[in-house]
Amino acid sequence: MSTHTSNTKITTTKIRAMKGPGSIVSLTAYTKPMAALMDPYVDLIIVGDSTGMVAYGFDSTLPVTLDMMIQHGAAVTRGAASACVVVDMPFGSYQESRQQAYRNAARVLVESGAQAVKMEGGLELVDTVTFLVERGIPVMPHIGLRPQHANAQGGFRAQGRDDAATGRLLEEARAFQAAGAFSLLVEGVFESAARAITEAVAIPTIGIGASRACDGQVLVTEDILGLFSDYTPKFAKRYVDLSAQIKTVFADYEREVRGGDFPGDEHCFGMKK
Repeated sequence: MSTHTSNTKITTTKIRAMKGPGSIVSLTAYTKPMAALMDPYVDLIIVGDSTGMVAYGFDSTLPVTLDMMIQHGAAVTRGAASACVVVDMPFGSYQESRQQAYRNAARVLVESGAQAVKMEGGLELVDTVTFLVERGIPVMPHIGLRPQHANAQGGFRAQGRDDAATGRLLEEARAFQAAGAFSLLVEGVFESAARAITEAVAIPTIGIGASRACDGQVLVTEDILGLFSDYTPKFAKRYVDLSAQIKTVFADYEREVRGGDFPGDEHCFGMKK
C-alpha cells in the first residue's frame, strides 16, 4: 500500500533527509503513463539511459543522446504528481568539462522539468559535481558498476570485491558528499561494500544490485514487470510476467479482427441501436 499522503512534490532536500534502510522506493520510467501509474508508490523516479536498451533496442546505453533524455524526462515529469524526478546525463554530455556539464544539465532541468540529474563517475567527476551544485543543479552521482564505463571497467562486473576496491568506493562516496550531492546511486557492488558506503555518508544511498544495506532501492520497471527479456541481471526480481498477458491480448485481438467480431456495432459510429 502506498505511503504517500498527498500530491505534495517530493524535493531533493526531502530525499537528502531520507536515511535508513527502506527509506526510499524508486523505479525507472520513460513515459507519462508509466510514471503516473507508479507515482503514488515511489519517492523517486529515475529517467534512466537504460531506455536505450529497453525502449530502443540498443546493445548498450552509449548511443543515447541528450535530446532523447530530455524528451523522456519531460514525459515522465508530466506523469509524476509527487515523486522526485531525476534524469540521467547520457555518455559524452558531461565528461568534457564543467562548463559542458553545466550547459547540458541546465538544459535537462529547464526543458524536462525534472528536479535533478544523475551522472556516472568517480573522483574525476567530483569537481564537476561541486561546480553544478554551487550553481543550483542537484546531482545524484552514480558509483560502483557504471554501465557507461563498462568498456573501461572490463564489462558488467560487480565492484567492491576486496578491501582496496571498497576503499576507492568509500573515497568516492565521501568526496561526492563533500561536493554537495543530495544522494548516491550505488550499483552492482558487494554487500560489504554497500554497507560500508551507506554507513560512511550522511546522504542516502540508493542501491541497484547493492543489497539491503542501502537506504533505498531502484530497479528497471520493465525488469520487474517481465517486459524486457533480452537480459535479466542477477539482482532484478520479476514480480509478474506481463509479456505473457500482453501476448494473450494481442492474440485475442487478432482472432476477433480476422473473425469479424471486432469492431462490433457498439464500436461504430452511425449504427442504430
